[in-house]
Amino acid sequence: MEAYVTLTVENEVGFIEFFHPNRNSMPSDVLSLLEQTIIDASKNENVKVIVLKSGGDRTFCAGASFNELIGIENETCGKQFFMGFANVINAMRKCPKLIIGRVQGKSVGGGVGLAAATDYCLATKYASIKLSEISIGIGPFVIEPAVSRKMGVTAMSQMTIDAETFFSTEFAKDKGLYAEVFETVGDLDEAVKILAEKLAGYNPEALIEMKKVFWKGTENWDVLLSERAEISGKLVLSKFTKMVLKRFI
Repeated sequence: MEAYVTLTVENEVGFIEFFHPNRNSMPSDVLSLLEQTIIDASKNENVKVIVLKSGGDRTFCAGASFNELIGIENETCGKQFFMGFANVINAMRKCPKLIIGRVQGKSVGGGVGLAAATDYCLATKYASIKLSEISIGIGPFVIEPAVSRKMGVTAMSQMTIDAETFFSTEFAKDKGLYAEVFETVGDLDEAVKILAEKLAGYNPEALIEMKKVFWKGTENWDVLLSERAEISGKLVLSKFTKMVLKRFI
């Protein structure tokens, strides 16, 4: 199967689905499509609430594409790649509509950042999380503001330092990443549908104003995430990172 990003509207709910055959990893083209699709859904008058989901059953998002990371040859290209994640997070932040996360499986790195940037996130019991970036010589710089905002600096630091461990779904729920956890994907989808359609029936003006309240204090993220992308773009060129990435290719 080929990678894709789609927007499907049902009962005033916009379902944005992304997919990549390599465990839903995120190369630049998929990140760019995801950013634009979020912007399009933000402007679509037929969409009152957005659901962010991924294709497949096992992995929500494996984070950055290692195949693309290893091909980065200069700081400009490095920053440009990591700006893909920055742009998606900022598109979610600026979107005037509530975004519900539907996380059916594991998330690594940037995938955790996407889940953290939703306004309300539901998951299955299989949705463990890992911030592996420091183990490959980089660090979760771009997604850190979103993860720390949702889960707290202590939890973010713990996951960053213990970079090779998958933290349990119970940990993610306890720290605030997930609002609810379900036994099966079917149970998750039913709960997401009920919640999204209920929210779509509420006063849209009230939802817009609440979204502003939720994200108060993040107005500097355009600059902040750009600065963080520059840091990651430099580190990905290090001998350490290049050597580690080759093991995965």
